[in-house]
Amino acid sequence: METSNTTWGRTGRRGTRDWRLELRGGQLLLTLPDRTLTLRPGAAGEVRVIRRWLRHVVEVQVGRELRTLTGVGRRPAERLQAFLTAWPHIAEITAWARQVLATAGQAEIDGRWISTETMRRLVDGRPQGELGRGRLDAVWDLLGEAEREAVRLWRLDVVRWLAEANQKILRSELQVRRDLFRRVESTPLTFEQARAVVCMDNRVSVVAAAGSGKTSVMVARTAYAIARGFVAPDRILLLAFNQDAAKELQQRLQRRLAAVGLRADGVTASTFHAFGLGVIGQVTGRKPRVASWVDSGQGQDKILQIVDRLRDSSAWFRYAYDTYRLLYARTSDDPKGTDGDAWDRDSKTARHRTFSGHLVRSQGEKIIADFLYLNGVNFEYERPFVADTATAEHSQYHPDFYYPAVDVWHEHWALDTEGRPPAEFRGYAEGMAWKRDLHQRTGTRLIETTWASIMGADGLVAFGEQLTSVGLSLDWNPDRPSVDHDAVPASHEDMARLLRTFMAHVKAGALSEEAVEAKLRASPALNTARTRHFLSVYWPVHRAWQQALAGEGGVDFEDMLVTAAQMLESGAAQTPYDMVLVDEFQDTSQARARIVRALVNQPGRYLLTVGDDWQAINRFAGADLSIMREHERWFGRGPRLHLSTTFRCTQEICDVSSTFIGKNDRQIPKTVKAASGPGGERVRLLYPANNTAADIRAAVAAELECISTATEHDRGEAGTPTSVLILGRYRTDRSLLPATHPAGLDVAFKTIHGAKGLEADYVIVANLTRGRLGFPSQIVDDPVLNLAMAAPDPYPHAEERRLLYVALTRARHQAVLISVHGRESVFVAELLKDGCLDPVEIDTAGAVVSSSVQACARCGLGVMVQRVSAHGPFLACSTFPDCRATINIPQQRRPTARPSSRRR
Repeated sequence: METSNTTWGRTGRRGTRDWRLELRGGQLLLTLPDRTLTLRPGAAGEVRVIRRWLRHVVEVQVGRELRTLTGVGRRPAERLQAFLTAWPHIAEITAWARQVLATAGQAEIDGRWISTETMRRLVDGRPQGELGRGRLDAVWDLLGEAEREAVRLWRLDVVRWLAEANQKILRSELQVRRDLFRRVESTPLTFEQARAVVCMDNRVSVVAAAGSGKTSVMVARTAYAIARGFVAPDRILLLAFNQDAAKELQQRLQRRLAAVGLRADGVTASTFHAFGLGVIGQVTGRKPRVASWVDSGQGQDKILQIVDRLRDSSAWFRYAYDTYRLLYARTSDDPKGTDGDAWDRDSKTARHRTFSGHLVRSQGEKIIADFLYLNGVNFEYERPFVADTATAEHSQYHPDFYYPAVDVWHEHWALDTEGRPPAEFRGYAEGMAWKRDLHQRTGTRLIETTWASIMGADGLVAFGEQLTSVGLSLDWNPDRPSVDHDAVPASHEDMARLLRTFMAHVKAGALSEEAVEAKLRASPALNTARTRHFLSVYWPVHRAWQQALAGEGGVDFEDMLVTAAQMLESGAAQTPYDMVLVDEFQDTSQARARIVRALVNQPGRYLLTVGDDWQAINRFAGADLSIMREHERWFGRGPRLHLSTTFRCTQEICDVSSTFIGKNDRQIPKTVKAASGPGGERVRLLYPANNTAADIRAAVAAELECISTATEHDRGEAGTPTSVLILGRYRTDRSLLPATHPAGLDVAFKTIHGAKGLEADYVIVANLTRGRLGFPSQIVDDPVLNLAMAAPDPYPHAEERRLLYVALTRARHQAVLISVHGRESVFVAELLKDGCLDPVEIDTAGAVVSSSVQACARCGLGVMVQRVSAHGPFLACSTFPDCRATINIPQQRRPTARPSSRRR
């Protein structure tokens, strides 16, 4: 280290005559005639600069002896004072910088990534305080080069400086380990993949596009850590979400590590469930057994059995369950209600279907009408009032309901628990007062209900008592068949699915009845009579489920994961893993995230998660996408890396799918590029000649013939069949699979949820139509789920959009969508509007004919279809009555006949 010398000295009458101050090897030395003193960084307490009249002296405490240095000029004295004041801070900075440089230098020598944990330790140790520019300038030439470099480093953004050091390490490792990265997978790793492997940070989140080789990263990172000696094989854990994925990981590790001369013995690839069972077994000495009906995936059937027993044993439960299923399961909590599901030609408005066949104005009236029908009560809807009330300004008064058997009228008011109508209902209170006064003046009997009064089982009981008090008889029959077959209530299977889903989230969040009650009180939007009605049904089912588990001596997956998480968090369970890698991280639940966090919640441990938020389609099963978005909050700081090159899809499919899914700005932005380069077959849109399931099946069959013909030559050369995945939104879409298919094609049907992780040469999405069982699904999640589930993504159809993205990105060569004229999915309309689709029509013989489809320019949710009025044909939006956009079709005039002329 360089030496900086500064000598002051004058011959003085008193005090020491000659002395020198110098900085040598990071130490401050004071040389006197008889000795050399090493001054500590806190030397300001041992050396003082004193101004006495017109001169300066320096006092030095040497042991018990006080020496006075004379002959010090004003400027040297001021510089000495500045130096002595700054020196403790400079010495501290120098020591810190020495540590930073040593860390970075050793990391470069070792070729080992500097982790965020190490960076934070260095940043946290950075000396605080400031060195003013004037003070530093005054002493800069007194510093050695080492101290100057230390100050320069101290003034830099050290995190960025260390990040630049990491980039040097990355470039070096890519070169030095190129043989490992070339052979560890069947194809050489890309730069993005290799970067994710070398980046041995404590917390790494890898956002992987569909088909970008996320499994390759997990395998290669395992091999790299073992080959470099960073982590021993038996201290590495890979976690997958199902047994097939865990088994594939284990087998792939064995094969690929062997290919580079490494042994995978000791590396553990496990499902979360198997790992959690092992943790509980370690702590309790008795590994639990998953209940038979849970392990076989028949939890929903178990719920149905429990509900049947409870309905048989409790009249109150039967009534509460039946009324929720039949009347409230598809009702919102808003007095304004939802849009109607039927078009009333007489009133030219959208209205609500009812079991009795009436079309009513509001969902409150729908609940009442359905309740009356299920109780066998005869009623008339909007019958003209007995007195003539029509005027020049107002039409005839039509009360909501009339009961002819007892001559009683019924008005239902859209009032909340505070007795207030929706804010936009102007003049509502005045209208109520006028109607009440009219009934009083005419002597007619009137009963009244409000939205708040009929919500929940207790409200319906009170309403029933109102009806019996005026002489009506109630004959409750929950199995009474509906007059309007399109007025479909929630089925028992729908209720079982809702109860099981709610249970899974309650258990995953470790929510007790008291905790749920606390959440209710904290959320006025959820604390409604409808929600409490549901909970009155849910908790008996929950308790019966727990009793069934205890009776079998088993556990369910949710309880098991939560218990394992608690054991790891408390320290009751000890695990040997220093490196944890998690697959499909977008599907992580809170219980799984707690397990992962507990596993790496010690210094020096490594976590790598890989996932794609664009493929998050399992919220109903407990997935909480916010965990991936808020990775740092859950697990600590670390880099987010991207795998943006897909080895599966063409660039055409990448562009269409990315444009479609990327409109949701709450998702992690990414650019996806095809390894095959630009281009590829366009995404096609097929229309069958007619709208029946048989026609859609015929369109699928015609497309299979087209694929077979197009790929016949390639199959002949390769000797392998062309794979085709036919994907449906629901299991019932399996009926659209043709009975036979051309030879040479490997055809399979999957739901889109079931196709996750699969790929095929061609993908056919078989039923992109609108409707309750359309795509996107109009089966809306019950709002009560928000009490236990992760907050929903507010973007319209967010999870359904991700489902279509998953469907499109299963295809290697081409994706084909099948829709129906006039019933196009809003997704089809959007893709057409964006110019992403080539629509063609399949005629009844299976031949392709050209087709022109125009998206609605007004709403963007429908397409223009031809209608006919009294004035002739015109184009109207397929979403009518929601959108009333129309386009006139110019009528072609028949040409007038002209006499022929002959040239003479």
